[in-house]
Formats: sequence, C-alpha cells, structure tokens
Amino acid sequence: MGVRHINPEGLHRSPAFSQAVVVEQPTKTIYIGGQNGVGADGKVVGPTVGEQARQAFRNLAAILDSEGASLANIVHWRIAVVDGNTFDEGVAAFQEVWNRADPPPAITVHVVAGLGPGFLVEIDAVAVV
Repeated sequence: MGVRHINPEGLHRSPAFSQAVVVEQPTKTIYIGGQNGVGADGKVVGPTVGEQARQAFRNLAAILDSEGASLANIVHWRIAVVDGNTFDEGVAAFQEVWNRADPPPAITVHVVAGLGPGFLVEIDAVAVV
C-alpha cells in the first residue's frame, strides 16, 4: 500500500497525529460518514464525551471490519465536539483503540455549537486499504 505519513522537520511531532498522509497509488479508499455515540438500537450510549467517543470508535471499527480493514487503515479523522465539553475523554478513548505501533492519522478537531439531540461528539474518517 502506498501510504506515507508526513511529519516534516520544524513542525510539532505528536504520537497522536501525523501532520499529513500521502496516498501514492490507486487503492481502495473508504469514506466513513460521521459516527456518533449511538448503539445498534439507535440510542445514545451515555451522557459523556468519553462514552460517546468510545462507541463512535466501535462503530468506525465495525464499518472497517465489514470491508476487511481496521482502524490502522485510517489516514484521517475529523472530530466534532460540542462547545462546552472538553475532548480530553475523547483523546483517552482514542488512545484505548489506537495501536501506538501504527503511525497516527492526520486529525482535525472542530468545536461546534451543536450536533443532534444528545450527541456530544461525531467522528468521520477516511481509510486506505
């Protein structure tokens, strides 16, 4: 797979994200729509960012698994968190699911005025297989 994680000299280097990810050849790309902390029953799993982020990551993993991929194939996350909530719990949830041996994806975090009723976080992703 022709994927390179870019962290040029002179930019902050973090174990949590890459500055950019380059896909160098035609390959299967999976664009995953925003996942909230919603279980299979369609209900919000809990009232905290941490609980909802864990479920969103489980949802992402299930989608990827259905295509023969895993979280390690993600090259970009985009995370929205509702204003007034800290994303520290979401970062902790990410650290629970991400294998530190894998290069981290590029990540964008937005603080938003609101999402659907009861939703505190939404995560979409792009994966390259």
